[in-house]
Amino acid sequence: MQESESLENTEYAATVRAWLDENLTGEFAALRGKGGPGSEHEFFEQRLAWDRHLAEAGWTCIGWPSEYGGRGATMEERVTFHTEYAKADAPARVNHLGEELLGPTLIAFGTEEQKKRFLPGIRNVTELWAQGYSEPGAGSDLANVSTTARLEDGKWIINGQKVWTSLAHVAQWAFVIARTEPGSTRHKGLSFLLVPLDQPGVTVRPIQQLTGTSEFNEVFFDDAVTDANLVVGEPGDGWKVAMGLLTFERGVSTLGQQIGFARELDGVVDLARASGSLDDPNIREKIARARVGLRVMRAHALRTLGDADPGQASVAKLLWANWHRDLGVLAMEAQGAASLIGPDHDHAGAPSNITDPEHLELAEWQRLFLFTRADTIYGGSNEVQRNVIAERVLGLPREARA
Repeated sequence: MQESESLENTEYAATVRAWLDENLTGEFAALRGKGGPGSEHEFFEQRLAWDRHLAEAGWTCIGWPSEYGGRGATMEERVTFHTEYAKADAPARVNHLGEELLGPTLIAFGTEEQKKRFLPGIRNVTELWAQGYSEPGAGSDLANVSTTARLEDGKWIINGQKVWTSLAHVAQWAFVIARTEPGSTRHKGLSFLLVPLDQPGVTVRPIQQLTGTSEFNEVFFDDAVTDANLVVGEPGDGWKVAMGLLTFERGVSTLGQQIGFARELDGVVDLARASGSLDDPNIREKIARARVGLRVMRAHALRTLGDADPGQASVAKLLWANWHRDLGVLAMEAQGAASLIGPDHDHAGAPSNITDPEHLELAEWQRLFLFTRADTIYGGSNEVQRNVIAERVLGLPREARA
C-alpha cells in the first residue's frame, strides 16, 4: 500500500473527524489523551463507557465483515480511522485485545458457534479479554509453555501459571495457550483455549511496576475449567492459531500509535526548549534522529499492511519498541537534573516518599521513561524478534536450544 495524502483527506476522514468532534465532549471531554500502556489505570471506567459509546455508533470492529457486526471497512478506511482517532487525542481503548487480536482470530480460525457466542460481546464491549501467553519460564519463548490442559468429562482442566497478563484484573475471559498433549515439546501439542476468569480455579494477582501502577498480572490456574468446544482450531494446533493472532497484533492500529509517538516527541521538544537543552547540539541531533525514525516506522507500516510475513511484524516491533525506549531516555536528557526530582507532595498533601511504591508520584515524562524500559521485552523481546528474522526470513542456522 502506497502512502498517499488521500488517506487523510477523504470524505471518510471527514466523517470520522466530525463524529469525534461531536462526541469527545461533555462527560468524555476529560478523556482526551488518557490511558494507554503505562497509564491503563487512568479513567478506566469512563474509558469503558467511551468504548461502549463507540460501539453504539458502529465505530468498533470496523474492519470486521458486516456479518459479524463490523463495517467491512477497507484497509484505507481502517488506516484513516486510526489516524484520525489518534489526531483527535481520543482516549486509549480498553478493548484492544478483544477487538484487534481475538476477534480477527476467531473470524479466521473459530467455529461458527464460537463466533456467534463471543464476537457480539467483543463488538459491544460487554466482555473484555486478556492474553494468556507468557509464563515465568516462557516469556518471549512461547514454544516453552508448560501450562497444561487435559480433556475430562467434556471439560478442559487447566493447571499452570501465566505472567505479564495485561488487564487480566478487569477481564472476564482469557485466550490461553496450554499444552494438551502430554510429553509434547516446543511447538507441538499446544492448544488455544478460551477460558472464563471468574471461577474458583483462577487467581489473578496484580504485579506492581516501577511506575506504581499494576496493569500486568500473574494468573494462576488450579484445576480451572472451560468447555471442550472452546478450543480454537484443532486440539494440538494452538501454535498455528497463536502465530495467526500475532500477525493481527501488528496491524493498522500501529499507525495511530505513531501519531501518539509524534505527540510525545513534540512534548519532548517543548521540554528541551523550556530547560534550555535545545541549544545542545547533541540533543538537537537526537531529536532529528527521532523524527527520521518516525518516518521510517510509518513507511514500513504502510508498505507492509496486510503482509502475513512474520519477518515484517518482527521488523515493525523492533522499530517502534527501540524508538520509544530511546524517546524515554531523550525525555530525561532534555529535562536535565530536573528529571531526577519527583513532585513535592503526594495526593494526601504529604511529602513524596519515593521508597513507597503505593504512594509514588511520577511526572508524565518519568513514567514514560520507566515504562518504556519494558517496550523491548513485552510482545516478544528484541532477541526473539531478531531470531525470527534470522531464522525464518534470512534462513540462517537456528539458535541452539537446550
